[in-house]
Amino acid sequence: MDTPVLTSEPQAPALLTQEANRSGVSWAAIIAGTVVAAAASLILLALGSGLGLASVSPWSGSGASAATFTVMTAIWLIVVQWVASGLGGYLTGRLRSKWVSVHTHEVFFRDTAHGLIMWALAAVLGVALLASAVASALDTGVQVAGSAASGAANITAAAANPYDIDTLFRSSRPNENAPASNSNMEATRILGHALTAGQMPPADRTYLAQLVAARSGLSQEEAQRRVDTVMTQARQAADTARKAGAMASIYVALSMLIGAFIAGVAAAVGGRVRDTHQART
Repeated sequence: MDTPVLTSEPQAPALLTQEANRSGVSWAAIIAGTVVAAAASLILLALGSGLGLASVSPWSGSGASAATFTVMTAIWLIVVQWVASGLGGYLTGRLRSKWVSVHTHEVFFRDTAHGLIMWALAAVLGVALLASAVASALDTGVQVAGSAASGAANITAAAANPYDIDTLFRSSRPNENAPASNSNMEATRILGHALTAGQMPPADRTYLAQLVAARSGLSQEEAQRRVDTVMTQARQAADTARKAGAMASIYVALSMLIGAFIAGVAAAVGGRVRDTHQART
């Protein structure tokens, strides 16, 4: 009578050992959720691009303003992460195989972790695809530049800074009969160098004022004031672009954090629905 009891006691540790030796990560479910999340992101991004182009207009007084467009873009990025991460996370948790002899809190943690892993894999794949596209474009540019070069002299000349070349042939009296395109390009390079350096050297400021005076017929003082005004406007435009880039980075980071949270919650919900249906079955 005691034989069945003795043979049944060592079976529990054997089952626990077999359970512990299995990995807690279900990669098949994670990959399936990643594919769905990536496909949903592509669809929503294409839809958002169409809505964004439809909301702006080159005509004054029509279409969304720059501030409204920025807010709409930030909201849409959050919507994209919310929907895509929710779909991918829910499918990851729902398709994962149920663990037996595992505590409820551990099941919740594993489901949430699966959602986060799915989100991370989708983010890494997205960055890899973007980096591949950028690398391909750079490789094409390098090939074009290499085919256009015809020797070390040409390569050296192409690598030289046009601003430095302008200073070599700069005259103390700008020629008012010079082609307007040449003066415009030289002024553009001077302003670009000033924005990059953070300030315009006094020699460049004086020469640019002389160039403006020679081309426009203004006095030296009036040309000097015009140069200062244009430089201030260029700095304001550069600062506006910097702020826009910073806000865009913040919006992207915020939307990705929301996506990570939604992916974990959706995976936990999917896992709970899975366990509920399997228990009823």
